[in-house]
Amino acid sequence: MKTIIVYSSQTGFTKKYAQWLAEELAADVIPLSDAKKKREDYFAPADAIIYGGWAMGGNIVKSEWFKSRIPAWKDKKLVLFCVGASPNENPEVEVALDKALTEEEKKYVKAFYCQGGLSYERMKLSSKLAMKAFASIINKKKDATEQEKKMGEMISHSYDISDKKYIVPIVEYLQ
Repeated sequence: MKTIIVYSSQTGFTKKYAQWLAEELAADVIPLSDAKKKREDYFAPADAIIYGGWAMGGNIVKSEWFKSRIPAWKDKKLVLFCVGASPNENPEVEVALDKALTEEEKKYVKAFYCQGGLSYERMKLSSKLAMKAFASIINKKKDATEQEKKMGEMISHSYDISDKKYIVPIVEYLQ
């Protein structure tokens, strides 16, 4: 099966997952910036097209490029995955995945989530400031739940919870 993986990564976690998938699926992998320069005939021979983006505020960053091509790619296996700082078990992950695609898009695309982490060292300044402010608000909240306290502590510093095992459902879906 000819597979193309397109990804957008700010701090490297999504790129890591895209590369792991490419190794496992013997797929071509290209960053979104390069994919945008490709003509449609580049994608035509593909049996499967995967888009990976990073999660921010419940959205998959830069997924509009992929989603705009769904009508032309309905005859292919389509996957949308995102990588975020939340553990896979976080109930908000399912909510975000459900909102990532319209009901019509869900007929053609399967969405997945892979836990990644935070890298303040590789973040753009605007993202770094937003995350630090969010962490500060949560950490200063007087009536914070246990989950909020845990999240506030977790996002106060860089961490990596990525693991190759999180690509298994994507690989199984495509095979």
